[in-house]
Amino acid sequence: MKGIKAKVMNPLITLIIYILGGAALGSLMLLSGIPAAPLLGSILAAGFLSISGQFEPAQWPVGTKTLLGIGVGTVIGTGINRDTLDELQTLWRPAILITFTLILTGLLVGFLVVRLFGIDPLIALLGSAPGGTLGMSLVGAELGVGAAVAAIHAFRLITVLLIIPAVVKYLTPLLGVNFNQ
Repeated sequence: MKGIKAKVMNPLITLIIYILGGAALGSLMLLSGIPAAPLLGSILAAGFLSISGQFEPAQWPVGTKTLLGIGVGTVIGTGINRDTLDELQTLWRPAILITFTLILTGLLVGFLVVRLFGIDPLIALLGSAPGGTLGMSLVGAELGVGAAVAAIHAFRLITVLLIIPAVVKYLTPLLGVNFNQ
């Protein structure tokens, strides 16, 4: 941002400010009732702090993102249990259809974005891939386009977290689904 100069301070203090900001808004968002509110709140807080120009970008210690990725993967992995496998007995066909449809759609959108906007094909393809923000950003970082891919996925994630729960809440009654059981 022009005219706003980031405060130069110890990188550890800057990182702590980002973490505290993310924790504060993430915790406050719990009151909103929005699904994944802590995730959304922490993304928004860290993003606002960064965009404000008041602070230098956070400098994560080497290996931190990898450890956080392992932590997130472990949290997701521990949700896979015998019940999950039982569900896959009946859901494997829709899971395959959904997965391949998302991959093909991501590829088509990526190529369309390259054509329409002339951006780097690597950014377009990774940015439109149906992966999570962390995973696709790590892949992008390994290929030298991590910041751009992270920006696209962060925008997508924030938008999806705000829109899809509302759509589900208001459209599922039309399908005869009641979440207040």
